[in-house]
Amino acid sequence: MSGFGRYLAAALAARFASEGMGMAVVLLALERTESASYGAFVLTAWLAPHVLAAPLAGTAASRTGRPRLFHLGTLAGFTAAVAALALLLGRAPLPLVLVVAVLGGSCGPMVTGGLSSLVTGLVPAGAGRDRAYGWDASTYNAAAVTAPAAVSLVTALGSAAPAMAVLAVSGALAAALAATLPYGPGGAAAPQDGPRAGLGAGLAALWRVRELRAVTSATTLAFVGIGSLTTTSVLLAAGLGSPGAGGVLMTAFAVGALAGSLTLGRMTAVEPGRLVRWALAGTGAALAGAAFTPSLPATVALFAVAGVCDGPLLTATLRIRSEYAPDAVRTQVFTLGAGLKLTAASAGAALVGFAADAPPWTLLTGIAGLQLAAALLHVLTAARAPAPEAAVTDRSAGSPTTAAGRRSPGAP
Repeated sequence: MSGFGRYLAAALAARFASEGMGMAVVLLALERTESASYGAFVLTAWLAPHVLAAPLAGTAASRTGRPRLFHLGTLAGFTAAVAALALLLGRAPLPLVLVVAVLGGSCGPMVTGGLSSLVTGLVPAGAGRDRAYGWDASTYNAAAVTAPAAVSLVTALGSAAPAMAVLAVSGALAAALAATLPYGPGGAAAPQDGPRAGLGAGLAALWRVRELRAVTSATTLAFVGIGSLTTTSVLLAAGLGSPGAGGVLMTAFAVGALAGSLTLGRMTAVEPGRLVRWALAGTGAALAGAAFTPSLPATVALFAVAGVCDGPLLTATLRIRSEYAPDAVRTQVFTLGAGLKLTAASAGAALVGFAADAPPWTLLTGIAGLQLAAALLHVLTAARAPAPEAAVTDRSAGSPTTAAGRRSPGAP
């Protein structure tokens, strides 16, 4: 198996474990404590560290002289936390369980953006790398489809504890595969020469580089809505007379997203910024239509269409980060972008909890509106302002705060 093939297998295994945690933690808490709030507290502790740990993880990854050991260690820590929660949740004192969840969640940024940052060292620049990011994005979508289904199936056949064990085994497989990747000069996560970037350098790059600022602000706003989609789908299905069909709607969305990432996401001839706007606008339009559909089958179909439109968004986002992130802070940019989106999704989930008594179609309309607003925000933020010739400087493109331009084929 090629280096990139092993990377895809590692990424899929790691993201399978990550995507399954939300459902597995809640089911195990209900099974052992009969308290949904217990599971909610543990899940919050698992998710909360992502945005705070992202710059630390990105900086450590860019500075380490032993990238193989660092990535193996973070994946092993993630896996150990999953296994420990399977044993401790509902049995050990809650403060201890929360500490374990925080430690495991702190490894989360390396499972998402941190792993994606390795693609640059595995695939040469150009159309091949663009396609590689399409395959990488598909691992997120495939995990989103399969992990909740697997957790539900194993729990139905036995209990939630074996389901957590399955996730731990998947994390261990990811760590074993990551250990075989070609790190070092010319390989994944090769250390960069030059001055070391500080903790704030990645955030500075996200702000100063126009393309990074545009895609980060737009996707963060969009994920406030995406984070509330699961709860809203349950409420919407109940309003349509099928209380148990919320999972069907989310499965349709996830399957559509997988199809979109494998088809539309591989359109390397389309400029990634334009693909971001198309994806956000298409997702918003489809969800707006679903809000006013009177039948469940039509709603399922529109959720699938929304997923197809959403599928290429991650691929385009990864392409933009790869092309415009300064070399010294590339991993920070990937981990920070992922952490901000996850935090926004958590905020959206909390917001819909406060508004759960509202008519479901109004909630879905609000989610659709956030997608359309995100598309507009990207248009406004990415708009090029004419730059005077005097503003052109000879700053190094490797500087963590330089507004790095689009990389030409063959560039690092």
